[in-house]
Amino acid sequence: MSRAVVTGGLGGAASWVVSSLARQGWDVRSIDFRRPSDPGAGPANVDFRAADLTDQGQTWELISSFDPDYVIHFAAYPNPLGHGGAHVYENNTISTYNVLSGAGSVGADVVWASSETVYGTVFAEPSFLPDYFPIDVDHPLRPEDPYGTSKVSGEEIAKMVTRRHGVKVASIRPSWINYPGNYDATTIRENFDFEKASLEEDFGITFHNAAGNFFSYVDIRDVVSLVERAMEVDFEGHEPFMAVAKENLLGVDTAEAVEATYGELPPEVDLEGDQSAIDYKNAREVLDWAPEHSWQEAEDEQVDGPSFV
Repeated sequence: MSRAVVTGGLGGAASWVVSSLARQGWDVRSIDFRRPSDPGAGPANVDFRAADLTDQGQTWELISSFDPDYVIHFAAYPNPLGHGGAHVYENNTISTYNVLSGAGSVGADVVWASSETVYGTVFAEPSFLPDYFPIDVDHPLRPEDPYGTSKVSGEEIAKMVTRRHGVKVASIRPSWINYPGNYDATTIRENFDFEKASLEEDFGITFHNAAGNFFSYVDIRDVVSLVERAMEVDFEGHEPFMAVAKENLLGVDTAEAVEATYGELPPEVDLEGDQSAIDYKNAREVLDWAPEHSWQEAEDEQVDGPSFV
């Protein structure tokens, strides 16, 4: 039986990864800062462990004793809000170093959650436009916040681990993750107004974050499928992959929505209709992956999530 360690396994995104791998027969060790209130509610082939991943000893012990084929690292503070910036950066960077280096030391390949925030536009004050649309993995990284910067640091750690240990590492950069039947993006779509959509207006942090990723999003099931595809395909060293839906979350012309919000567009725009402003080209070319889910159906879908969260 194949074995995988999943960090942050009780979190919103990683719990879906744990559940999917367990259904496929993987032997999974989930490591989070706590265990489920009822560990017996989870699948029999999932071992729930609690640990502080900023502690190298705990992290390496739980990885090496399990001897996994794969490590999927999703544990992190998910944004720069709610904690001091230095603490967000320290927690995310040190835990990523401990997990990825621990994986490399036992010869395990890695998939880990980087972020679209590496481009800097989501949490910047004020937000700014990229050099071109659609944004791809070759676009310069310009974070202005501790969270996005921690993800850039994590990708450098990933490259180091591939060089030192010869394992492969996939850095998944998810767009705004939404969950079937409970799409947070719905509120943005239902209230978007071309005449009022301006960053100069105070519509709240959710709108500004959505405008900062240019109204892109991704369904959690597509995040899971991209993680699993990155595990299946052989590639060399480190590769970043965007996890994003094919279209924007608004159902309107993407370039027109961005121009209404920002008052201008970057000099190079190659978008058609509601095409996502973020391109998953590298995932398409390296992994033969494409997203399958859209807000049009997913907003009202009833899909059972993980039972152990």
